[in-house]
Amino acid sequence: GFETVMEGADMRVVMLTLGPGECVPWHFHSDITDHFFCLEGPMVVETRAPRRQNHLTAGGSCAVPPKTAHYVHGKDGGPCRFLVLQGVGAYDNHPVGG
Repeated sequence: GFETVMEGADMRVVMLTLGPGECVPWHFHSDITDHFFCLEGPMVVETRAPRRQNHLTAGGSCAVPPKTAHYVHGKDGGPCRFLVLQGVGAYDNHPVGG
C-alpha cells in the first residue's frame, strides 16, 4: 500500500507497506533524493552505480541520490513498512529493467 503522509511545496512524505514478495521495482528520479526510513523490517534498498545493498531494520535509514537506480524489498521476500521523504524537484519515476 501507498499512503501520502504529508505533502508541501518543497517536500513529500509517503509511507509504503510491502507484503510478502512485494517490491518497488528498479527505477530512478531525475531531481529528487529518496530518504528511506524503516518502520518495520528488515528491508533492503539496492542501488546500481554504485552497486550497493542497504540493509535496514526498524529505525534505520539511507538515502538514494537523483539519477541512481534503486530497488526496494523486504529482506528474503518478507514484509516491510517504511517512509520515503522526498525533497524539492519533479516526483518523476523512470522504470529501469531488472
